[in-house]
Amino acid sequence: MINSEFSADGRSVQELALEADLVFVGGGIAGTCGAIAAAREGLKVILVQDRPVLGGNASSEVRLWILGATSSMGNNNRWSREGGVLNEILVENMYRNPDGNSIILDTILLEKVISESNITLLLNTSVYDLVKSAPDAISKVIAFCSQNSTRYVLSAPYFCDSSGDGIMAFQAGAAFRMGAEAKEEFDEGFAPDKEYGELLGHSIYFMTKDMGRPITFTAPSYALKDVSQIIKFRSYELGDHGCKLWWLEYGGRLDTVHQTEEIKWELWKVIYGIWDHVKNSGNYPEAENLTLEWVGHIPGKRESRRFEGDYMLSQKDLVEQRQHADAVSYGGWSLDLHPADAVFSERPGCNQWHAKGVYQIPLRCMYSRNIKNLWLAGRLISATHVAFGSCRVMATVAYSAQVLGLATRYCLSEGLSPSELANSALVEDLRQELLSKGHFIPGAEPKTKNLAHHAEIKASTEFKIAEIEASGDWQKLEYSTAQLLPVKQGDKFKVSLTVLAEEDTVLSIQLRASEKQINYTPELILENKDFELEEGLNEIEIEFNTIIDQDRYAFVCFLKNELLSLKTSKMFLSGTMMLMNRYNKAVATSGVQLPPDGIGIDSFEFWLPSRRPSDQNLALKISPALDPYPSSNIVNGFCRPTHRANAWVADLNDEHPHITLSWKEPVDIKKLVLFFDSDFDHPLESTLRVHPERLVPHTIRNYQIADGSGRLIYEKEGNYQTINEIEFKNLHTNSIRIYVEHPSSNVPAALFEVQVF
Repeated sequence: MINSEFSADGRSVQELALEADLVFVGGGIAGTCGAIAAAREGLKVILVQDRPVLGGNASSEVRLWILGATSSMGNNNRWSREGGVLNEILVENMYRNPDGNSIILDTILLEKVISESNITLLLNTSVYDLVKSAPDAISKVIAFCSQNSTRYVLSAPYFCDSSGDGIMAFQAGAAFRMGAEAKEEFDEGFAPDKEYGELLGHSIYFMTKDMGRPITFTAPSYALKDVSQIIKFRSYELGDHGCKLWWLEYGGRLDTVHQTEEIKWELWKVIYGIWDHVKNSGNYPEAENLTLEWVGHIPGKRESRRFEGDYMLSQKDLVEQRQHADAVSYGGWSLDLHPADAVFSERPGCNQWHAKGVYQIPLRCMYSRNIKNLWLAGRLISATHVAFGSCRVMATVAYSAQVLGLATRYCLSEGLSPSELANSALVEDLRQELLSKGHFIPGAEPKTKNLAHHAEIKASTEFKIAEIEASGDWQKLEYSTAQLLPVKQGDKFKVSLTVLAEEDTVLSIQLRASEKQINYTPELILENKDFELEEGLNEIEIEFNTIIDQDRYAFVCFLKNELLSLKTSKMFLSGTMMLMNRYNKAVATSGVQLPPDGIGIDSFEFWLPSRRPSDQNLALKISPALDPYPSSNIVNGFCRPTHRANAWVADLNDEHPHITLSWKEPVDIKKLVLFFDSDFDHPLESTLRVHPERLVPHTIRNYQIADGSGRLIYEKEGNYQTINEIEFKNLHTNSIRIYVEHPSSNVPAALFEVQVF
């Protein structure tokens, strides 16, 4: 029993002091992925989250799906899904949670964090103050947990603000911006005027459920009485719920930090007003059995403060795809701005313009230019309002945050500030180590070597693209359709296929490529061919005269003609796909991007793939056969398709595919790292969307490893992850052989990288 007497001086809450190498303030998807990546670098990490769950806007409290450079497959950014810890989480989520239940995602994020012994996780804990050791340095942050009535004093040499609103950076006095820059400051033609508005608002979603019987609804007194204009201008569809209601937005004319509670109440008024209209207006008789199952209690925030680093990312960095010596990350979402009046605006709910490819994000955007030991992560990094419209999305911010653990390790070992690291020659070492871990930086060439680079490499077979078998359906040419093929410098080839014509007509074919080697926007027309076809089946052969000038992707394009159909293939082949000149209405309004004059955005065509499980390739024969999958690819340092396919792929007829690494003298092996194909083109949205598979069909499930004597030293069954690390004790051998199984009869085994340490 506790029987405490009156204390005239009052009492203090329990206080606990903790120390770490790096403190992350904010456990959204950026802070979560950043903390995990830092812990795996051997850093002692404290992750402070003011909510009961991790994930921020991705969590069950908000329920927004995680997206990034893939833009839900609505742009030309092929194989652009973000990798590393985030990819590990998304692949795990699809395996456990293909129906997109955000509560299951909560459990995955929590499990990933608590499984890292180097992370101290503080949930329900809000940072509210800090201590500075100098005007430009933080020494401690002060936080309070209402659940255990404990005040935490957290000390570290380095801190990272991933809190969204930037509570730590703000209190430290770091320079920040809020609102839109004038067009002239960064020469940004897309910068909005005050009529459009300078801030993006908040959103709250709702979800519905069919109860199988009539359900009545009585609106609360605060519900908006007339939502007819909202329904009119936002094209509400009854089947939409969750984050498909992204347009339920408000607050762009208010202070999106200090007026968040007001914004939340206004959004509640709108939501309950909409549902009252649905249930009681008589306009939605099909809603009779629907109930309002869930309404968010906290708004998902898009924009508030953006803090200044040594560099501010701007529109031209994105559109021109500018190169930076300190680039450590990338983005690819559209430049996505919303009218400040949001749900009450007669303008479209968003204004999205895409770049032709992915763009680099420099390390100089990821720390404060004023506070020397403060990293920035999440939506508050150093960017203009226009660039922020793209780099703010969750997959992008998570991918960037994953860099900061390794960067902090460099700073600790060398006694550097983040700025000193980013502006020194050492940043290239950082970039190369990131690349060696499978981290993709567009335009960066891997140089780091491991024992695999000193081995002789031989494969049982190497897949040659001589034929993509005709195992799929006929596809009508209602859109111009292309087969994307990895070709090498000096290649010259011809293509043959069967075309079905409903009547006599002409088939027009083009060979295209991208202006930039790293892009997949086919704006260069290399050749045109026309073929007169007769009604019925036509066998045609197209001989291209173009000699390919560099390793790149070629587009064999069959132009729209609804009288014609092409045969497709059910084969999933690493680094190839079929594309169509069409658009995804979620992120575009046409198959051709046609921006207004003067806003600094390019016009170009969208060429998009179909989502799995639709047929992925056109059925073609190619002569001479293309050879994009040599065994040497496993040491070229790229762990996804870029301007090359970059994988070793075994022939489908190879019943026992394997690859062997041999050394002239025995070597001591402590670790083997394998990088498999997890279809980096597929977005793997984390919630709401139902995925057709639990396993990425491209990924090798089963494999075995033998040493030089043929002794089995490791076996894996049921793999579904992209990266597998295998540790050995006392392995001394002159070779290793990796036996792999084809994932299925339609998917040849593909391996991107083998690293030996």
